[in-house]
Amino acid sequence: MKTYSKSDKVEFVEKLKKRTKQIGLDAIALFRGLPRAEEARIVGKQFLRSSLSVGANYRAVCRARSKAER
Repeated sequence: MKTYSKSDKVEFVEKLKKRTKQIGLDAIALFRGLPRAEEARIVGKQFLRSSLSVGANYRAVCRARSKAER
């Protein structure tokens, strides 16, 4: 099993934060480009919420602390 240094872990976390943010920004751009039809808006809103939740959930996990750390 490979061990990772603290700097490797920090770099991974920062890269993943940037990637999840970019996913959210891309989802917003795609949503704005959808037709104005009601069906497209309904599906688009669901897609947008799910896309943005990835980054929000990852950031929440990064901020979470265990009981031992408190």
